[in-house]
Amino acid sequence: MSIIEIVILICIGLFAGIVGGTMGVGGGIVIVPALIFIFGLSQHQAQGTSLAVLLFPIGILAVIKYAKNDYVNFKFAIILIIAFVLGSYLGSVIAINLSEKILQKIFGIFMLVVSLKMIFWK
Repeated sequence: MSIIEIVILICIGLFAGIVGGTMGVGGGIVIVPALIFIFGLSQHQAQGTSLAVLLFPIGILAVIKYAKNDYVNFKFAIILIIAFVLGSYLGSVIAINLSEKILQKIFGIFMLVVSLKMIFWK
């Protein structure tokens, strides 16, 4: 794994944490598309790796299943976990200082952009 990959993973983890902390969504909405579009992982690999980030609180059984099928990149997951924790704190700080109306608009726009990208990507 290169330094550039590590830096990109840290940025993805921070952004996922900020989005999660700001909008109350799971980090997978950021992590899965980022791993597909930036790193070229398959949908299965991206989902397995994203679940590994959330392993203990949410998806231990799903991660075991994905890992048995070699769909989890644990190196990526560890870096994303560390960055996600910091990002989620920063996101909560941002969210607390935004009005409800602005927060709703940001959430809706973000969900729309991600869904359109997933639908129309190659």
